[in-house]
Amino acid sequence: MSKGRYTTSVGSIQRGKRIALLLRILLAIVMLIFALFPILWIISASFNPTGSLVGQPLIPQNPTLANYQRLFNDPVNPYPRWYVNSLFVATTVTVVATAITTLAAYAFSRFNFRSRRPLLQAVLLIQVFPNFLNMVALFLILQQFGSYIPAIGLNTYGGLFLVYLGGTLGANTWLTKGYFDSIPRDLDEAATVDGASGWQVFWVVLLPLVRPILVVVALLTFIGTYSEFVLARVLLTDKMMYTLAVGLNQMVANQFAQSWGVFSAGALLAALPTIILFMFFQRYLVGGLTTGAVKG
Repeated sequence: MSKGRYTTSVGSIQRGKRIALLLRILLAIVMLIFALFPILWIISASFNPTGSLVGQPLIPQNPTLANYQRLFNDPVNPYPRWYVNSLFVATTVTVVATAITTLAAYAFSRFNFRSRRPLLQAVLLIQVFPNFLNMVALFLILQQFGSYIPAIGLNTYGGLFLVYLGGTLGANTWLTKGYFDSIPRDLDEAATVDGASGWQVFWVVLLPLVRPILVVVALLTFIGTYSEFVLARVLLTDKMMYTLAVGLNQMVANQFAQSWGVFSAGALLAALPTIILFMFFQRYLVGGLTTGAVKG
């Protein structure tokens, strides 16, 4: 190949790389605009004094905190109470679900017992059907339970906890089991030879190693429970027990009394716990998801 042809080929390759880089940058900008525009629109609406989403500018002309004041001083819609309810429900379900998931995944990963494989398959099969497909059955079951044990009936957090736990344990167990499987069994055997009991092997040796997947499971459970609407709307009937998703829906459900400005302010504040958790635990997310998906 002559020197001229070689120079032309190198130049073509470099131009192709520059074009590909430019296209990637343009695609990233478009995706960034697509992702940020709704957020900017909601922020603008929360400071818009008109309380409407129709025809509002992206930057409000007369920004005001009136919507936030109405949000916390509305006697009809107790937003602070809904906020506390959501944090309580999401935190409780997250702690219990993560604990049960960890123990179940450890048992499935490290112990060989009868019906182990059918149980794993049953857990996976149950997860194929989301909870909201069983709303009628769940409503009737909790109604019957409430006749005998009022604490887990309709319009109780106990009943809501049971429903949420049933919907999160299956997939989380499979994900956590895959992470346990990626840890060599030599560690268990070495700890056992040194005199560690089964609980010490789990608590001292394995639990620190599976911390990334536990963070992922806890974060996914918290977000899913915190933002869930359908089941909470069906199973909770007392306004003082509403979660944020149900309560915010009530602000815009009435066609003639829609408070979009107040709704936008409430939605922004409701997103804060999720954002804080993502910022605090983001270093665990990639490792927890990828390692658990490699081996299972």
